[in-house]
Amino acid sequence: MGPLAETRKRLLSDLPLPADVSTSKKPKLQSHPFAADPPLGGPPHLRRPVHAPQRILRAFGFGSSRKRPFIEFPKQLSRMGNLVSSLFKEKKRENGGFEFEGRSAPAEDPGYWNTGLLGLGRSDLSAAGRREGKVLVRKVADAKTVVQSTAAVVKETFWVPKGPAYKELYELANRRDPKLSSLGIDQNLLEQKLSELRAAREASAEKEKEKGKEELRELFVPLTDEEEEEVSHALYVGSSDELLVTHKASNIEITRRVIRCLDCGGWLNDEVINLYLELLKERERREPNRFLKCHFFNTFFYKKLISGMNGYDFNAVRRWTTKRKLGYGLIECDKIFVPIHKDIHWCLAVINIKDITFQYLDSLGGVDTTVVEVLARYFIDEVKDKNDKQIDISSWKLQTVNNLPMQKNGFDCGMFMLKYTDFYSRGLDLQFSQEHMGYFRKRTAKEILRLRAE
Repeated sequence: MGPLAETRKRLLSDLPLPADVSTSKKPKLQSHPFAADPPLGGPPHLRRPVHAPQRILRAFGFGSSRKRPFIEFPKQLSRMGNLVSSLFKEKKRENGGFEFEGRSAPAEDPGYWNTGLLGLGRSDLSAAGRREGKVLVRKVADAKTVVQSTAAVVKETFWVPKGPAYKELYELANRRDPKLSSLGIDQNLLEQKLSELRAAREASAEKEKEKGKEELRELFVPLTDEEEEEVSHALYVGSSDELLVTHKASNIEITRRVIRCLDCGGWLNDEVINLYLELLKERERREPNRFLKCHFFNTFFYKKLISGMNGYDFNAVRRWTTKRKLGYGLIECDKIFVPIHKDIHWCLAVINIKDITFQYLDSLGGVDTTVVEVLARYFIDEVKDKNDKQIDISSWKLQTVNNLPMQKNGFDCGMFMLKYTDFYSRGLDLQFSQEHMGYFRKRTAKEILRLRAE
């Protein structure tokens, strides 16, 4: 250790620093915080030398012994700066520069520091002169250089993290790198799978959309010339009592008089409606993957159900739906269609098991809640009787159909009712209107004559 360092070390030990700068709550053991040893009788662990740099830092609240939060550092730096500024006074030079002239520290005032504390630049005074409190003159060529160098020292000391703890964290991060890499790989695989699922879902939705469009196109395919001639001959040529077709499964016979209700302006009768509903059921059996699983009651079912004294008689229709007769239970269906005839008007009620709703479709816009209540009671009794289950329909709602196709005359209600059933059994929305009724009448006649619904 050189002479200058030894001199500064001795000098620092004699600095008259302020006694009130310490804010520690520990017992005050010395008159000022720079004493090397505590007084006699103090705690033994405090009887150890404290080096001069630590004494300086502790005097202003810095150092490891203070454990102060970082937010207090500006206040402590300001205290140090104010004290240092009070040790110098500015003096202009003749050549336009400037210099700082140090002030001597009064021996009786511990609030001043001897300028040997700074250690910035070179001092022309001897150690003895500094100890005697003589005036120190320091020439500074550029004050900005001093400020920058001081700021660099402070930043290096208080803002740049150093020490073994950070090395340990760095090593820990390196050890975790392989795990992080594996997590990144897993994440990429997961994102790839999700992307594939989204693509498959979009493709499926697009496929269903195209399928719906294709089915919709099939519903409006114009009749060929041969089909037009076949329908025209059945409606207008020959005897009215001529038997045209017989449906053996339902034992329904269609004569020319019966099928003429499909001519423009005719009111649909029970035979045509019931035979067409039978054809829809046969169509589902032929292509179960293309159509919903449905049950189609005939036009006599609801009349029989409400034939009791109180407007309800389950026993009257109990044997209509045995599993031996149908081959399935109603609870297994997606939808149950019930034609409703009100004197001269046809409507449709739907027990929509798939969507847990009741639907009432009237081409004149009417709603009959009594029909829905009767069918709800019937469905409870039917499931209890055939499946020995108590079904709760308290959460079921009467669903109103938005944009329901409406008739604009007084005779197409039956045709609207059949097409409601046809579209819903396909799982399609009701995308037709009054202008299609003429085409639907001819198409229905063709399908009845050929005993095959398309």
